[in-house]
Amino acid sequence: MIIRSIIFVPGNKEKMLTKSLGLGGDALVWDVEDAVPLAEKDLARATIGKALDELPADHPPIYVRINPLPTNMLSADLNQIVKPDLYGVMLAKAEYTSQVVELDTELSRLELANGLTPGSIKIHCILETCLGIINAYELATASSRVDGVSFGAEDFTLDLGTSRSRDGIEQAYARGAVTVAAAAAKVMAIDTVYSDLNDEEGLIKESQNARQIGFTGKFALHPKQVAPINQAFSPSEKEVEYATKVVAAFKKAEEENLGVITVDGRMVDPPVVKKAQQILEAAGKNI
Repeated sequence: MIIRSIIFVPGNKEKMLTKSLGLGGDALVWDVEDAVPLAEKDLARATIGKALDELPADHPPIYVRINPLPTNMLSADLNQIVKPDLYGVMLAKAEYTSQVVELDTELSRLELANGLTPGSIKIHCILETCLGIINAYELATASSRVDGVSFGAEDFTLDLGTSRSRDGIEQAYARGAVTVAAAAAKVMAIDTVYSDLNDEEGLIKESQNARQIGFTGKFALHPKQVAPINQAFSPSEKEVEYATKVVAAFKKAEEENLGVITVDGRMVDPPVVKKAQQILEAAGKNI
């Protein structure tokens, strides 16, 4: 499954949860953490639980972002949401592998209690602190449930003692650390939100840069950010055209027992072919 865009939705807003199903995001995050004030967290849990019970047959994967484990809200956050149509749980401010193990154990208990397939609910770690970034690979491999790690710039820059800038220089190491850890662990890497909702050009540029350094998708704060994100993380026509040439040329070379080949003046070796195959797969083309 390819996930390029993931939309955040406040869990205490019933109408917004329902509306989010048709916004075009590849996945959704129904939130009980930062988007929900403390006084309404119980409402958010109940509202999400009800919405999960009433989902249509065709819907995007749904994650629920729970509160950081040090808040001691784990049981309260999970009790009403572990249901058949819950795709995964996003662990906010993940820092230690022990937190992932604790979440895994609680999910296993609730899956058993609710008659769900053991291990069916995914875990996604959001890395938002300096310690989380340092432990990125360990978190990405802490459980077989982990399907991805993501970067949260706002809390990270706060923890770093700086502020978020337009060019993102203060995030360079952290973003690279997340993508390298995700690639090593063979899980997806999701980039931080772009907070200026009126700057589509900036969103597109940041999304393109994120894809170039290894992110596989990006969080969205608003529905109008979905289309630019999806486009930025999808192969372009030019990429698909070249990938098609590469795969065809390599196949012909194999049939003719040829060694090194070139396509459009560029050398083609196995890594180039593998990348071409990945591009065609992402574009939904038959290889």
